[in-house]
Amino acid sequence: MGTVLGAMRNVRWHELQHAYGSASQVPGVLSRIAWGDAPTSDEALSDLERWISTPPVFDSTAATVPFLWELAATDTVRDRAGVLDLLATILAAGNAEHPAWTRAAHDAVAAGRATAVRLAAAPDTPEAGGPSPARTVRAAATRLLAAIDRHACPACAGLPPRGA
Repeated sequence: MGTVLGAMRNVRWHELQHAYGSASQVPGVLSRIAWGDAPTSDEALSDLERWISTPPVFDSTAATVPFLWELAATDTVRDRAGVLDLLATILAAGNAEHPAWTRAAHDAVAAGRATAVRLAAAPDTPEAGGPSPARTVRAAATRLLAAIDRHACPACAGLPPRGA
């Protein structure tokens, strides 16, 4: 796995749950997002969204978020904007039955704020045939940054202000 996603082996995924059961498959899905071709990466991102964030968050969500930030910051990942959008979805999601999971997931998203700032300020690299990937990532990072800065939910009440 190299350095990207290398710390995944330190998470006890088999002890965590997602919407359909054991989170033991999450590392493989994150790897497909990181290194898959476009259709494989897109399918993996969609699977991960269904598993960890739609509509509730799970105990595996907070464990997954740092790796999503890592993928968002890695230039070779095909859909970094999609990864950033998934982070925004996680920030908007919750689990009324498990507010600690919600807060942990939201804290993990907020912890990547510096990465969102860096990605939102990235220079544009024009490409022929449509919007540049850098522009798409910058727009997604800007939306996520705004969501982090205005985030408020019952599970996160009393947290220190974002960016402080």
